[in-house]
Amino acid sequence: MRMLEENDGINLLILDLTMPNKSGFQVLEALKEDERFRKLRTIILTDYNELADESKGLKLGAVDYIRKPLHPDALKTRIDVHAALLRAQQALEQQLDVQAIPFDLIFDQAPIGIAISNNSNSRPSDGAIVRINSMYEQIIGRTKEELNQLGWAKITHPDDLEEDMLNFRRLKSGEIKMYSMEKRYIKPDGSIVWVDMIVAPLTLANDHQDKHICLVQDITERKAIENALQESERSKSVYLSHLPGLAYRCNKDRNWTMQYVSQGCFNLTGYPAESLLYNRDLSYNDLISPEYREALWNEWERILAKREPFKYEYEIITATGERKWVLELGQGIYNGQGEVEALEGIILDISDRKAIENTLKYNNEHDRWTGLYNREYLAALLEKDTKLKRYSKQALIGIDLSMVQLVTANYGFEYSQNLIKKAAEALSQLCTNNRLLFHPRENRFVFYLFDYKDKNELVDFSNVIAETLESIFVTERIGGGIGVLEIEENQNEADADSLLTRLLIASERSFSLFGKDFQVCFYDEALEALVNREREIMETLQLLATDQYTNDDLFLQYQPILNLKTGLFCGFEALARLRTEKLGLVSPLEFIPIAEKTKLILPIGEKVIVQAFRFLNKLVERGYERIGVSINISIIQLLNPNFTNRLFELIREMQINPKNIGIEITESIFASDFEYINKIIGELREAGLQIAIDDFGTGYSSLAREKELKVDCMKIDKQFIDSLLEPDLNKAIISDIISISHKLGHCTIAEGVEYDTQLQYLKEHGCDRIQGYLISKPLGEEEAIGFLEMYDKHHCC
Repeated sequence: MRMLEENDGINLLILDLTMPNKSGFQVLEALKEDERFRKLRTIILTDYNELADESKGLKLGAVDYIRKPLHPDALKTRIDVHAALLRAQQALEQQLDVQAIPFDLIFDQAPIGIAISNNSNSRPSDGAIVRINSMYEQIIGRTKEELNQLGWAKITHPDDLEEDMLNFRRLKSGEIKMYSMEKRYIKPDGSIVWVDMIVAPLTLANDHQDKHICLVQDITERKAIENALQESERSKSVYLSHLPGLAYRCNKDRNWTMQYVSQGCFNLTGYPAESLLYNRDLSYNDLISPEYREALWNEWERILAKREPFKYEYEIITATGERKWVLELGQGIYNGQGEVEALEGIILDISDRKAIENTLKYNNEHDRWTGLYNREYLAALLEKDTKLKRYSKQALIGIDLSMVQLVTANYGFEYSQNLIKKAAEALSQLCTNNRLLFHPRENRFVFYLFDYKDKNELVDFSNVIAETLESIFVTERIGGGIGVLEIEENQNEADADSLLTRLLIASERSFSLFGKDFQVCFYDEALEALVNREREIMETLQLLATDQYTNDDLFLQYQPILNLKTGLFCGFEALARLRTEKLGLVSPLEFIPIAEKTKLILPIGEKVIVQAFRFLNKLVERGYERIGVSINISIIQLLNPNFTNRLFELIREMQINPKNIGIEITESIFASDFEYINKIIGELREAGLQIAIDDFGTGYSSLAREKELKVDCMKIDKQFIDSLLEPDLNKAIISDIISISHKLGHCTIAEGVEYDTQLQYLKEHGCDRIQGYLISKPLGEEEAIGFLEMYDKHHCC
């Protein structure tokens, strides 16, 4: 109002009806009451859905209205039309009937269409048009004569005619000062032209007739753009309505003040979109889970500095308190100076995807049966912590419960697994912030400790573990091993596999030393040497398996077996030997378990069989067709699906008599898969091979199972033979073993016979065969054949 009072040359006012301190209606009322502003043309800005405001504004003196949101091109067009109307009216008032040339110049050269009518009727009719300019003719495609003949109604699009006539009647009645509208004219060729039209009374000082002026501007091109824009907006609206989240435009401030929020806001957050606009009820920052707020801000800062697309996952808290995972995709909007003007993007609900990811992550990091962290997670954690050197002290405590397998043989798999689960639950109670429990493999647990005090704490905690496990397994009469590995600074470079291998060695060492008691064994230099020795043996076996070493490094020795009934030697036991350049001769008790653990026993075992068959062929060549050779077979070999086929293939290729082949297997092998192994043994016996149970009496099979075994011989273990050296022979159970074996239909072979007193006892109690140092130590091939020849010579004499 002050600006209007200070500047009396203002002709056109654009007035928003919605203002912070005063409504537009109050301004209109003030203008209407002040005579000074009688000629001021006021255009009001209205909201799209407030039609009553438009009518009220026009009644209060506004000459036109424009609906929000504003489009710059449409606004400019409307102002141009009103400016042209003002110029025309001023020219008419000043020049009409006085100086015609200036008015004609303005009228004809105006960039908009102008028509003047003196029609006093409520509806334009023939002869009403007084004058039109060339631009008007160009826009509607007709001359003044044609227009007078047809009338406005005939060239107005039917869909716009009713609104046009209603406005005209209101204008004639004085209800409104003028009116404007967007309408369509129909050109002679039937095409449509869109115009922005203003119709107003034209009052001249020397003219007493009612006249009206009509100004039109061609907006066909703009309408096409608007229609395309509306279609784009419709498509965007459809897209946004199906978006599993919200679209936004916001300020770059700590509140993320929203300038625009799509309706998907409610489904995502539980809050209406309006509540977030300009932080009306709360800011978007209030929705972000507190632990992500600073990180989100920092990520935007980083991205905007590089002008890169934004992508970030975080959690929000909804109106109901629910936590949801969202993915925000956005970009910065920059002004001409390169400053950030706003941020735009979408925020998508990825809770379902995160739930799947978390499930997969959990399954990948946890053992399904116990719910504890698995080996993969432990290995990843160890490598990460040792690399970053997070803790001053780190240690692993390994628990070996492999004896649970014995329970499996007697009570079944489910029973033993429930024991493991029970142990897992009990050990979980011992976890703290610096003690994590893992289940890296079957029947084994590992505690990972960090930031502990000293070695004494490790010992004390290991004893607590032992007490916990003893209370669970005391009724099962089984124990286990507890190994401890302190991760020293010089071990930080070691990979997780190496660390876990050392821990395994420590726990297995504990088990082998203390048996059924849960005792602690620390990994030390002695065990380090053992690890290095094992690695050397394993590398040698690998080279042998791939034929990179000669068979001289893996060779057999043969220990004679004597038949006590006939007094004749009936065969040999083939004993595998390994010689390495660094370690020298290696005991089979040492390298066979390593070969089994690494599965190298399969290629190594076949090499042993081939060498034994070659020895059998040499015996035949020397005339010993009835001398047999027994070969020790591992469970790994026996469970190999191709074992029997390959064995029979070698027998055919090397032309071996199956009756001269003996297969020795340990009694404990039947704890693995009794039915399957017994079936394999049956196939071997049907082919003519002899099957012997090695180390009888040291395994865990019951007498009922022994009766079902499809074997030929029982080999009595050396520990029973050694008991014959004790003073009280009545305590020896050898006679019972021999008796049981015979009743089961098996012959008996005593191993490790070293003294004559042992031999006499075995003869007296009906033992069938013996082997041991009393007769001969294991011999090389030529020595073994020489032994037979010397015996034959002596026997003949």
